[in-house]
Amino acid sequence: MMPEDTAIVASVIGSRVLVWSKDDGAHLYKAGFFGKPLNVSKPKDETEATAYLELSLLEANYLLEKGTIRVSSGGRPIQQKKLVSLAKKHFKLFDELYTVYKDLRSKGYVVRPAMKFGADFAVYQYGPGIDHAPFIVHVLPSSAAIDPIEMVRAGRLSHTVRKKFILATIDEGQKKVLYYMFMWWKA
Repeated sequence: MMPEDTAIVASVIGSRVLVWSKDDGAHLYKAGFFGKPLNVSKPKDETEATAYLELSLLEANYLLEKGTIRVSSGGRPIQQKKLVSLAKKHFKLFDELYTVYKDLRSKGYVVRPAMKFGADFAVYQYGPGIDHAPFIVHVLPSSAAIDPIEMVRAGRLSHTVRKKFILATIDEGQKKVLYYMFMWWKA
């Protein structure tokens, strides 16, 4: 956790959070592959301070909770409660997504968006540009029914891109994340 006066400053712009200091953005990216440098198609770990850094609302909430960043909107500081409220307007399952995101980060994984894989997260052991994400994670509310056709579709896609498909859900009784990994094989 960083002292309040040394925390990195970021601003809410719509559904994203921008770090205006290129040096601070490069530091955050190198520290855990947080965000994405703007106008850099394939950022590497060596990304220097050449671009502004764009954080998702999940990442910004995580970093704000850790005390790594301070967030403002319209030039005024905002607290995490307000940032969570904003995120819930943009993410239908924000609470579930954020809980899984935090859990994976606490286990030392690098967590990136995985829309191109048809999932919520691509999970890396070391980080993009260093290794390939071995897992794609789809977050499902504990009350949701699982459609067998969607499972087959997800399994075929994950197999095609050589990633293990994982369903994540929250056990409300035990207040923990449960992960279900699917293995596909021919009979």
